[in-house]
Amino acid sequence: MKHLFEFRKIVLFVLGLVLFSGCDEKLDEININPYGIEPSNANPNLLMPTVLTSSAQSYVNLGYNDLAGAVQHTQKNGWYGGHNHYEWDNRNWTGWYDILRTNELMIRRGQDLDNEFFQGVGLTMKSFVFGNIADLWGDAPYTNALKGDQGGEELQYPAFDSQEVIYDGIIADLQEAVQVLGSASSEGVTSGNDLYYNGDTQSWQRFANSLLLRYYMRLSEKKPDVARAGVEAIYSSGIYIEDPSQDATLDYTGGANDQWLSRHVRLDPDDFQRYQACQTFIDQLMGTNDPRLTVWFDSVRVQWVADESLEVAEEEFIRANGEPLGVETYPYDDFVELYADVKFTRRYNPTLVEEDYNDDLYVGLPPGITVPESYNGNPSPGQGTQNQHVSQLAHIYSTEGAPGDILKARVISAAEVSFIFAEAALKGWNVGEAEMHYNKAIEQSLETWNRADEYDDFISQPEISFNNSLEQIMEQKWVASWTAAAESFADFRRTGLPDLEAGPLSPQPEVAIRFQYGNDEYNNNSSNIQAALDGLEVTPFSGNFGEDSPWSKPWLYQNTNVPF
Repeated sequence: MKHLFEFRKIVLFVLGLVLFSGCDEKLDEININPYGIEPSNANPNLLMPTVLTSSAQSYVNLGYNDLAGAVQHTQKNGWYGGHNHYEWDNRNWTGWYDILRTNELMIRRGQDLDNEFFQGVGLTMKSFVFGNIADLWGDAPYTNALKGDQGGEELQYPAFDSQEVIYDGIIADLQEAVQVLGSASSEGVTSGNDLYYNGDTQSWQRFANSLLLRYYMRLSEKKPDVARAGVEAIYSSGIYIEDPSQDATLDYTGGANDQWLSRHVRLDPDDFQRYQACQTFIDQLMGTNDPRLTVWFDSVRVQWVADESLEVAEEEFIRANGEPLGVETYPYDDFVELYADVKFTRRYNPTLVEEDYNDDLYVGLPPGITVPESYNGNPSPGQGTQNQHVSQLAHIYSTEGAPGDILKARVISAAEVSFIFAEAALKGWNVGEAEMHYNKAIEQSLETWNRADEYDDFISQPEISFNNSLEQIMEQKWVASWTAAAESFADFRRTGLPDLEAGPLSPQPEVAIRFQYGNDEYNNNSSNIQAALDGLEVTPFSGNFGEDSPWSKPWLYQNTNVPF
């Protein structure tokens, strides 16, 4: 028994050692993700969709949100401070730098695998993302950005590079991308993961050169010799986007991750109804009988009809095909789904109403007004509610499921490229005739929005027929930049065109021109942000914001009289 007892003690001791060593081994592994992938083994095919999707969605988000308000494509009738009144304080750029980190890994893995396709795509997307950061904020971390994993405080908290340095770097990277893509093959590329061009290297080369055109034109006032030489060389090469089928776009399938406006209907119908036409844009489209008007906007649900014989200021009910109804309004869905073929009107006496009602079929919100939710006699004012007397976005933007072939996140287009050449030709650069490029740009935009068959009638109008002016080129480029408002915003700041006026509730009498730096930089990189602030030019409109004002000028607009 004694020997049995001793044996049991030995067995328990050994078992304890085994269990302890096993637990110790598990403790060593507890912080290891068994499903994680080491960055050094990452497949660039799996990194590419994240970069392309996030970049395009972030860009189109600017294009239909606050920058659409700034360039007066749209206004909002609820939660409208940033959209209508330039409340752009503390805008963090975290999302853009998240894209850049993933993109940097894709470039490194392309280098590790000696794959020129991923290197060229990475350089192109790096330029696109940094371009948006420089465009919207000005100076930003660039040279030492994306190196925090390499240690050292100067890399973890990088200094801000000047806007000029960033633009120069963008141009250098795009030039390299064009060269790399010229010899790249699609070997090792999963074509379906290239959400823009399905692995086609020539398409990416055209895209990179087209982005170069965009940024050469950005620098056309500051560095005209560099810009001219660059634009002329690309035109001579013939390697650029010249047909809408070659546009850099992200398709929207209606899936849960699609960040298009149709998603707002599924998640928050009130949010969709906050987006309404801006009267500045409606005036332009109606004044030129623009066939894109009906693609982008709905007519008012209920049209005002003037009637001086009416004994009251306005009727308290609406009419269906002229017949009075016992209701003042219907819900949005009823107007769209139940009464799509009914003509609704409401009468008013222009001599008795306190405000001037707009009785056009298409009506927009004037920019920056005090109470947009009540504009034009809205019988049911409220943030995010329907205004039956103001045009909302067209029904295609609220359709559940796949929104159709024309609704894409458009990163750059053939129309933009043609407008760039038209402006360059007007400057006297050797790129062909301005009128040819101008006409082609309009035709390309109409084709993009399924209105190509109306080109002849549209271009023959006196207001549209080319008059050899920069104003006309920039005006039509502004129209064609619908849902890509970041580009027309850059053009407005560079040229002052079109001639946009700030609304009455704007803190300053001019349209704002940049985002303020975010709290993340003030809180975590305070030692470096001051140099960036010192590089901004305080203007008479900077107001109480100081240097970091939406109305202070970064390098690109300093010592110029535009946009103010």
